[in-house]
Amino acid sequence: MLLFSALVAGSFSLGALVANEISPLALSGARFVIATVLVGGLLALRGQFRAESLLAAARAPWRYALLGGIYGLYFVLMFEGLKTAPPVSMAAVFTLTPLASAGLAFLLLRQLTSLRVALALLIGALGALQVIFRADLSLLLAFAPGRGEGVFFVACVTYAAYAPLAARLSRGEGTLMFSFFVLLGASVMLLLAGAADLSATPWRHLPAIVWVTLIYTSVAATAVTVVLLQFASLRLPASKVMAYTYLLPSWVILWEVALGQALPAALVFAGVGLSVLALGLLLRAR
Repeated sequence: MLLFSALVAGSFSLGALVANEISPLALSGARFVIATVLVGGLLALRGQFRAESLLAAARAPWRYALLGGIYGLYFVLMFEGLKTAPPVSMAAVFTLTPLASAGLAFLLLRQLTSLRVALALLIGALGALQVIFRADLSLLLAFAPGRGEGVFFVACVTYAAYAPLAARLSRGEGTLMFSFFVLLGASVMLLLAGAADLSATPWRHLPAIVWVTLIYTSVAATAVTVVLLQFASLRLPASKVMAYTYLLPSWVILWEVALGQALPAALVFAGVGLSVLALGLLLRAR
């Protein structure tokens, strides 16, 4: 999940650069098709892409349509939100995801959150907010959610349901096989929903940054992260899985610096410290 959060953060930094260059449905549809092919190729290399293995894993295909739909919808709405919402506001909304995941885990799996984990979630949220608003109280007080934030809030609540649902719907399939079918389900759903956008996109004339973003999101932020998320969802409570996303603002800072932005104020790193403290509490609460 540590690696997962670092890779997902790149989607925010790169996504903000291309949000108005390509349709969210077209970008998401293409990235999930590429990611599905990549994971399918990995299965083939491992000798697992056999008819009997695929048929056994394909039981109850509605599970993959549901989980793939959740995964695909999150990314479509994220890019839609980035059209109008600044990254700082989007990151603020994202800090609600671990709490939403804990609540959904109780409803779906009857997973109770211990006092230590609840404290870690609270500390992680405070640390994330300090990073997001760069330790500036005026920025926090000026936070005024708009349409983009509202769209992304729906995405985050939807996304929070993935971890508990993946644990509940798994029937013993291997992580890679299950991830392949989730990606396949997402690809089918997005191709159906975004057929018009995909055909209308001038693929030959897109800026280079769009292709960089497409390649990165397809490989690192989709093919790799869906495997990481599925692996973690079967081994950690849902609240812990999503709690690692509190590190997202810290990773975004590193991405922004790598893309040429200035380092934030020193007080911001106190927020990074709180996020690390929260993770330490979560790891001790296993």
